[in-house]
Amino acid sequence: MPIEIKLDVMLALRKVKSKDLAQAIGITEQNLSLLKQGKVKGFRLGTLEAICAYLECQPGDLLEYVPGPPGE
Repeated sequence: MPIEIKLDVMLALRKVKSKDLAQAIGITEQNLSLLKQGKVKGFRLGTLEAICAYLECQPGDLLEYVPGPPGE
């Protein structure tokens, strides 16, 4: 997938546990885990806003475009 989710990096930088973030933003730990692994096709902007507010970061700190081979 050309969009990589760098949530695990930001959690480590902020020294925040996934469990604490999931509880604070109102999603399950399982859904947060899927998001961290990039195994989701999309997520709500409200979720992204809540993550950014809690971690005090910008969406660009969490998402990165990585071009793949042509035709992908």
